[in-house]
Amino acid sequence: MGEDVYIVPTILTDNPQVFLTQLNAYQQFAKRIQVDLMDGTFTSTRSLPESAIAQLPPKVAIDIHLMTAKPSDHLQQILRLKPSLCILHAESNENLLPFFAEFKKAGIKSGVALLPGTYPEIVKPYLDVADHALIFAGSLGKQGGQANLLQMEKIKLVRKLNPNIEIGWDGGANLSNIRTLAHSGLNLINVGSAITNAQNPADAYQQLIEESKKRGVL
Repeated sequence: MGEDVYIVPTILTDNPQVFLTQLNAYQQFAKRIQVDLMDGTFTSTRSLPESAIAQLPPKVAIDIHLMTAKPSDHLQQILRLKPSLCILHAESNENLLPFFAEFKKAGIKSGVALLPGTYPEIVKPYLDVADHALIFAGSLGKQGGQANLLQMEKIKLVRKLNPNIEIGWDGGANLSNIRTLAHSGLNLINVGSAITNAQNPADAYQQLIEESKKRGVL
């Protein structure tokens, strides 16, 4: 199903100018972009706060991956920005269901992210109502980590619990493993450093798409 997989560039930075530069560049070639926001508590590093983002571009779908232990601290800013999708972590300290309800009222899709140690069955109440499940398999709060491909086992488990949910991958995706990931049952693959650190991000993005669609021996 490689042809059905979205390749989604991700932005992770604490620098407002870098954020704007990457956002402007990526929307020239991508239809969907993930913005990683971190509170510095749930993660070891802190990103640009959502309050520093004036607005999101209207012509491209923006997913926000909110890495925080307390989503309630960020709810009003998320509602203000109104991304296409907001992904919260199953491991946060708060019940996510009320946030999903608020997102739905605002026309925002809801997502739940699972860290490597979180089993899908444990968070079934979230998977039952979420629009998106994010399988996190990299280094939390950093780009350029190595993908833990053993996490692909969760794809079938999540799909069994909710056949209609969109399933994404976050962590270590690059040209050497994109084909394996694309044919694993995922709907989208978030890509960080393989695009961000490329000499020509647009060319790198296109190469990833082409590789993801290849079939045959991996």
